[in-house]
Amino acid sequence: MRYFLDISFRGAAYHGWQIQPGDVSVQGALEDAFAMVLRREIAVTGAGRTDAGVNARRMVAHLDLDIAPDKAPGLIRPVNAICRPDVVINAITPVADDAHARFDATQRTYRYFAHTSDNPFVYPLSWRTPPGLDFDAMNAAAKHILGTQDFTSFAKLHADTKTNICTVTHAQWHRVEACPGLWYFEISADRFLRNMVRAVVGTLVMVGTGKITPDGVADIIAAKSRSAAGTSMPAHALFLWDVNYPFYNQASKQ
Repeated sequence: MRYFLDISFRGAAYHGWQIQPGDVSVQGALEDAFAMVLRREIAVTGAGRTDAGVNARRMVAHLDLDIAPDKAPGLIRPVNAICRPDVVINAITPVADDAHARFDATQRTYRYFAHTSDNPFVYPLSWRTPPGLDFDAMNAAAKHILGTQDFTSFAKLHADTKTNICTVTHAQWHRVEACPGLWYFEISADRFLRNMVRAVVGTLVMVGTGKITPDGVADIIAAKSRSAAGTSMPAHALFLWDVNYPFYNQASKQ
């Protein structure tokens, strides 16, 4: 049977989600853990790739198991015991045999966290802003990111994607009321390019520091050149926040 996994991970110790020769990856850690528990090789396919150091509140992946649905949740504890504390399975759910964690996803959401004053409790998972960062200007600029567009200016050079066109449905900075000085940029789209979110945030920071105007973001997108956009932001503050499916969204409500 095919199962979906709901996974959370902290990416600092990993070279991204995807298995790469000679590097430690989240996908590799999960496959090794399942192999130890089940004593056979197991392939785990994720909803997408995350870069080195990027975190996930909710990554979804699928795998095939010769285990009945009522027995599958019993795998969570032993697999987590091997993977923790950085990688944790939150749920395992039976799905249709042709369900695909990557190709069936209709929307992905990322959040980039930033704090405006020194805070030892948020620092490891948030970026310290320069003084006076203008969040209103950055939100005005973020409106230019919405819609279906060619995002080559925010794409990693020499990537193997066939198209750089994405549809962005939400892009906005939000203040965290419960934690003074903490903000996050949330962006949702049908797909993301490699390094796209960190490049978008880096460009918005250029607006927030007065280096370009909010309308200048439209010109950067039109240029279709990575050199026109801002620098890539540090990975430690970026989270894959959610992945949505037409048939499997219940776990995102946790």
